[in-house]
Amino acid sequence: MSPKTSESAGTGGGKSGGGLLTPTRVSVIALALLALIFIFENTRSTRIRLLIPEVVMPLWVALLSTAVIGALCGAYFMRRRR
Repeated sequence: MSPKTSESAGTGGGKSGGGLLTPTRVSVIALALLALIFIFENTRSTRIRLLIPEVVMPLWVALLSTAVIGALCGAYFMRRRR
């Protein structure tokens, strides 16, 4: 093997993985922080109808569970697309 071949093989074919904080990651972290602030600012109890039963729970629990379900669905469809 020539030195050029061994160097390019060690760097992953010349394509770097990017830095730790890319603009996309920073924006996702900022949006997640804003969502968490919004969720935990809304702490009063509220009535929520789940198809048939009506339950009383803190609003932050409903918001957080909705955010988690949405994130899991998004992760599932992004992984499926690859």
